[in-house]
Amino acid sequence: MSTNTASSRLSQLLSIFTPSKPATMPPWDPDSTSFPTRQNLPPHPIAPKGASWNWGATDQLGRLNLLTPARVLSARRTITTGQLIPLNLPLSVPATPSFNRRPFEHTIKAVAPGISYDDEYTLNTQSGTQWDGLRHFAHIPSGLFYNGAKGADIEAEGSDVCGMQAWAAHGIAGRGVLLDYWGYTIAHNKSYDAYAQHAISHADLVACGKWQGLDIRPASQGGDIQIGDMLFVRSGFNAAYASKTEEERTKLAKREGEALTYAGVEQSEEMLDWLHDAYFAAVAGDAPSFEVWPPKKDERAERKYYMHEYILALWGMPLGEMLDLEALAVACGKQKRYVFFFVSSPANVKGGVGSHVNGVAIL
Repeated sequence: MSTNTASSRLSQLLSIFTPSKPATMPPWDPDSTSFPTRQNLPPHPIAPKGASWNWGATDQLGRLNLLTPARVLSARRTITTGQLIPLNLPLSVPATPSFNRRPFEHTIKAVAPGISYDDEYTLNTQSGTQWDGLRHFAHIPSGLFYNGAKGADIEAEGSDVCGMQAWAAHGIAGRGVLLDYWGYTIAHNKSYDAYAQHAISHADLVACGKWQGLDIRPASQGGDIQIGDMLFVRSGFNAAYASKTEEERTKLAKREGEALTYAGVEQSEEMLDWLHDAYFAAVAGDAPSFEVWPPKKDERAERKYYMHEYILALWGMPLGEMLDLEALAVACGKQKRYVFFFVSSPANVKGGVGSHVNGVAIL
């Protein structure tokens, strides 16, 4: 190799990995079969440490970029019976939402009495089965949302930066993977209260996967998780909700501060590394909070943090909560197969913060 060629090659490498030259950092190729681990992310000129804002300066899709036509076509192989399983709770469930959110209201309007009717909804998109969008939660230390958006951008009249309309225009479809942790604990006599602050660790999910016949390591590490998969974790909230009286549900939903607790995935370095490095296109659970609530501090972390900061703000990954995974868990258990085709149609709302999932699993 000539001196000039070597010098040119070195300049190209420096232009990619030197944060002072953002214009020369090319967007990642969504169809790539190899992406950097969380511990080896290249530095970004304006992003907080640990961010992967690498899909382009104006990107609003985040990890949905991984749902390429090739991956969607490949995911169709998971359809073997054609069984349809909707994953949405009724809009009226829960009747009393957590976190002081407004309950769903439905009004019938008579256009021509006895002949024609309309209906009107009043809905907080975060009150039930939901996608948390990229406007929902910022990285707290920097105050930045995904790809550098700020609160002022979101509050500006007419702004649509990181709005739900981008996801709606792209669509959500691909391979889903269920980890039935609730079913695993029942099978192993490891009962817990889904309304309590029960943290589901990475080791717990590894064990759950083995029970289901899945190696939950990324395919790049020899496991069964493929780039662009969508993860669903059943923590048992819907089963617990169904076992309560309406009075008990209301009382539990109205808890405040540290008294408001739910089971969910643990805030830990192992969990962060796995969720990032598996390159899921989206993650979702059945509880009001995908992560254990309130957050538990990882002793190795500099501060008590929310998984939402990483999943939404730093990685641009759709975060689903309160999906109905009960029928799906039963069907997957009967078939001894926990992968399926999943499709979701978010609401096409300019500047939307979140959306009802409108999701269906196809086995």
